[in-house]
Amino acid sequence: MAPVVSLKSVHKFFGPAERPTTIALKDINLEIHPCEFISLIGPSGCGKSTLLRTIGDLVEPSSGEVTVNSKPARQARVNREYGMVFQAPVLFEWRTVLKNVELPLEIMGVPRAERTRRGREMLRLVELQGFERHYPWQLSGGMQQRVAIARALAFRPALLLMDEPFGALDEITRERMNAELLRIWQETQTTVVFVTHSIPEAVFLSSRVVVMSARPGRITEIIPIDLPYPRNVETRESPRFFELVTLVREALRKSEEMREDIELR
Repeated sequence: MAPVVSLKSVHKFFGPAERPTTIALKDINLEIHPCEFISLIGPSGCGKSTLLRTIGDLVEPSSGEVTVNSKPARQARVNREYGMVFQAPVLFEWRTVLKNVELPLEIMGVPRAERTRRGREMLRLVELQGFERHYPWQLSGGMQQRVAIARALAFRPALLLMDEPFGALDEITRERMNAELLRIWQETQTTVVFVTHSIPEAVFLSSRVVVMSARPGRITEIIPIDLPYPRNVETRESPRFFELVTLVREALRKSEEMREDIELR
């Protein structure tokens, strides 16, 4: 099958081309296939979010090719082929939970009855049925993020881009949200690209973990995660889970050593 996302020789720098002030991404080559869950991990400032936003056409690459569903990322965005979830839920406080979920469908001109049906369906998916008439300020942080996920999935995108969506949550809530996200991913079969700083989170969620170096961001290693599904509390306590966490940690350490070696040269 053709990849959902393809990045070929992607570079991104900021500033004038003849003298860029910052090189954010360097020679990124990556293919993401249907129904994969890909995590991007690396040091702070390595370009993970820039790469995610490049896939989502929120940032234009300086050179190279980005395609989504075999078309330019710009066209995929125009066609609304992906949803996005950020660290902050970015919900409208004056709209009810249901109306927040319906918003992208409203913008697309979907008839009221259909968008209400779809909104309620998405709230059932994230287990927030019964909260349709609540407002965001009446919900916990984890519940607000579930509303944001429901909204992003409301128009059935082929690709879901998530930029540290659970970074502000406490550890217990974060682990519960990880399990919820895996359940939703398996039910919807949506391809997910997920940015995180947490090694255990990346290992628990992913089918592959993409390790990036410190700036300029390069892909230094791609680690397949062979933990069986469904994943649960027992998964986090298994010997293989700890082996994979160590493998990702060592890959991050190697990428840092490579950067230091390049700087010395």
